[in-house]
Amino acid sequence: MIMEKQHHIDLQAGDVAETVFLPGDVHRAKFIADLFDDAEFVAHKRQYVTYTGTYQGTRMSVTSTGIGCPALAIAVEELINIGARNFIRIGTCGALQKNVRLGDVIIASGAVRGDGTSREYFPLEYPAVADFHLLEALIEAAHEHGVNPHVGIIRAHDAFYAESILAGGDYLLKDKPWIESGVLSTENESSTLFTLTTALGCRGGTILVPVGHHLFPEEMITSEQLTDAIKLETLIALDAAVKLNNKFG
Repeated sequence: MIMEKQHHIDLQAGDVAETVFLPGDVHRAKFIADLFDDAEFVAHKRQYVTYTGTYQGTRMSVTSTGIGCPALAIAVEELINIGARNFIRIGTCGALQKNVRLGDVIIASGAVRGDGTSREYFPLEYPAVADFHLLEALIEAAHEHGVNPHVGIIRAHDAFYAESILAGGDYLLKDKPWIESGVLSTENESSTLFTLTTALGCRGGTILVPVGHHLFPEEMITSEQLTDAIKLETLIALDAAVKLNNKFG
């Protein structure tokens, strides 16, 4: 039986739309909601901040998840309990391939399962793949914005400081298998998002902007470039949500 309000996100049925955007950053939830045609603050408990509104006539919501797969899994489980069905992660990442530049748009078709949370649910043989229709909508929306996105496999893992340009050790040694196998980038949430939504009969997708590059650690994205890139990927995600709603109602 579903409790009146979900334990962690402090939301109940009717508070959110079927489509929910999932940024990690608490402050980015408002940034995304400000791009809706209208939005209202709904709840804030722990790192979970939620706004609900409309964009081009489609009802949608945004809930921040904080960093990492455990926190995201809690949000997704509880959002599904109250009626959410489509989930789009809007985030940042570290690029792994030479042809991927800072500020580019990456749309994940699948994820290497380097996290621990998804293993609590499923054996490693279970694939972490984005929903086909959501993937299609994101790609179409990107093209309509004049963007040719990088589409492919990303990697999600738990230990940011073990495998990033800020790592104390030889992070490239750990990255080597993923670089050689064409993995586009690393982040910290999508492998659980994809497995959980697939298993629970929902849709999951991820759109990312690289803000650092593992092969070129000296390159830095400016705050202005980051804001512009986050705005662009958010607008792509909003339009993709509208496409999905128009297709499935």
